[in-house]
Amino acid sequence: MSEELSRLAARCERLQLLHQVSSVIHSTLEPQEALQLILGEAVRITRAASGSVALVNPTSGFLEIHASTNLPAAAARLKLRVGEGLTGWVARHGRPARVGDVTQDVRYVAARPGVRSELAVPLEVNGEVRGVLNVDSDRADAFSADDQELLQELAVQAAKVIHNTWLYEQLRLKARLFESLAAVSRAINSTLNLDEALRAITREACLLMRARMCSLMMLDETGQWLDLRASHGASAAYVKKPRLSVEDSVLGVVARRKKPLQVENVQTSSRYQNIEMARQESLVSLLSVPLLFAGQAIGTLSVYTGQPYQFSNEEIRILGALAELSAIAIEKARLYERVVDVEEQLRQNEKLSALGLLAAEVAHEIRNPLTVMKLLYHSLDLKFPAGDPRAKDARLIEAKMEHLNKIVEQILAFARTTEPRLAPVNLNELIDELGLLVRHKLANQNIQLVRDLQQDLPAVPADAPQLEQAFLNLILNAAEAMPEGGSLTVKTRTGRVTRASGPPTHVSVEFKDTGEGMSEALRRRAFTAMLSTTKAKGTGLGLAIVGRIIETHRGAIRIRTRLGHGTTIRLTLPVK
Repeated sequence: MSEELSRLAARCERLQLLHQVSSVIHSTLEPQEALQLILGEAVRITRAASGSVALVNPTSGFLEIHASTNLPAAAARLKLRVGEGLTGWVARHGRPARVGDVTQDVRYVAARPGVRSELAVPLEVNGEVRGVLNVDSDRADAFSADDQELLQELAVQAAKVIHNTWLYEQLRLKARLFESLAAVSRAINSTLNLDEALRAITREACLLMRARMCSLMMLDETGQWLDLRASHGASAAYVKKPRLSVEDSVLGVVARRKKPLQVENVQTSSRYQNIEMARQESLVSLLSVPLLFAGQAIGTLSVYTGQPYQFSNEEIRILGALAELSAIAIEKARLYERVVDVEEQLRQNEKLSALGLLAAEVAHEIRNPLTVMKLLYHSLDLKFPAGDPRAKDARLIEAKMEHLNKIVEQILAFARTTEPRLAPVNLNELIDELGLLVRHKLANQNIQLVRDLQQDLPAVPADAPQLEQAFLNLILNAAEAMPEGGSLTVKTRTGRVTRASGPPTHVSVEFKDTGEGMSEALRRRAFTAMLSTTKAKGTGLGLAIVGRIIETHRGAIRIRTRLGHGTTIRLTLPVK
């Protein structure tokens, strides 16, 4: 009877002890703190002298000590293969090991001098051994079967705590990654310069993945080579390394297959081309994901760690999401650069057209007095005796006037306005395209572009490039009239010559700004003279070009303006 009571008392004491331990080890969700608490309670309840918690590294497969008590610093850094030592044996077989005298056990690997007995139990998470809980004593046969049972029950609870803390850490990591990803997306989309966008991508990817170095490679026009376009954390030597062949490189595989790729250690991988460079840069593990836009690979985004690391599926997905955002940012920056180039080309075309019209007006202005000079010269009927040197001068004057006249004719012929090549043009689409072209310029000047476009607008017979040039001139002139910002409204409407019912006879396009307005004198000359502009800046050629283009399209122009209250320019074009 007394023996049974003793057993019950011992069991009650053990349960009470486990309850106390459970309360302690469930008091935190920090992984490292939880491990240290578990080990501390294990050492306490078994009256051990030292102890450790070793977990299996999923990357290397080694057992690494994550928490220790009373172990020397060198022992705390000890790594064992699964199967090596008593700890490795427990990890491999999933069974506890209780050794009364470690000096007599060939499996024992010393972690601390003076150890005589050891007790190790497996830590199982979801049926898989993920580590070993180990306690040591300086006394022989220090641990009983009850100690083993108690430590096994503690290990069951500890495994649950470890699993929960891991889940918590993964969720916390996921939250941090998504917060970082949102910040990254803002950073890489805040610039329209391609080089700045690429530098932002590599910088933010390094911070996001806590990597040692990040590189961004882009395919060249042939699709056969990967060129380094940006990096973060790389040395000058790395930046100058040769381009990579898509066919013969690890990163080329990522671009070809359009799938992520991991390399555990680039310093020892036979697939990695720049092993020596990796050693110089202290690069170890690699994760590379493709940059995809519209289903096509345009490059790769790669991160390197400075120590062996196994990237989780979540981290791969996060870097892939960053790569998707990066590809969009790259294409946006490329598109903006093309838009800027097109805008500059249009401005150059405008200058050339302006020069042609200016030359024509200059030629007209020269031709009139030249004609008068020729008439007066011939009316003088200058005749000098033979041998008189003035006869030669008179002939020279006549020849030079004829020469000037030919030059004027050639200028007029060259500058003569090209007849428009008429084809159906959708003015709404033309205005939308111009809106894309000038949106950044207007935004930089704090000008709001408002489009009030009639949806069922009929097409008009016109030369689209010429109309685009005319509309662009009007938009840029309006922007120049609003140096402090404002709004520009572009409105399209249909109209009829009379109020009678029937199909529309013309289409009107209005450009209304909130700028400085025009004086009456400038309004009268706006679309005619180019040599008598009163603008403080510019040449006044833009509106003259608009006038010529609308004239050749059989259209009409009307201006409503008031100083200090803006200008409205209305263009009318026939439907047939």
